[in-house]
Amino acid sequence: MSLRKLFFALVMLFGMGAVQAAPVDINSADPATLETLVGIGPKLAQAIIDYRTANGPFNSVDELAQVPGIGLKFIERNRESIVVNSGQ
Repeated sequence: MSLRKLFFALVMLFGMGAVQAAPVDINSADPATLETLVGIGPKLAQAIIDYRTANGPFNSVDELAQVPGIGLKFIERNRESIVVNSGQ
């Protein structure tokens, strides 16, 4: 096996474990939990919380695009890691 193929195999093996974290419910997650999503830092985590406080719970993952600073690229990158529960 070439070094390149070995490296790729190791990245896939170890990278997959890191991706398989518990899904984040954007209607109930605290800032620290939101920050586990790829591309979310403290400011965007707070923006998500502020948006849901002002507008009520999200009905779909795609509604995240309404949050200032969140784009479609972020949504697609994180879609498998996000769930939308009722917020109750």
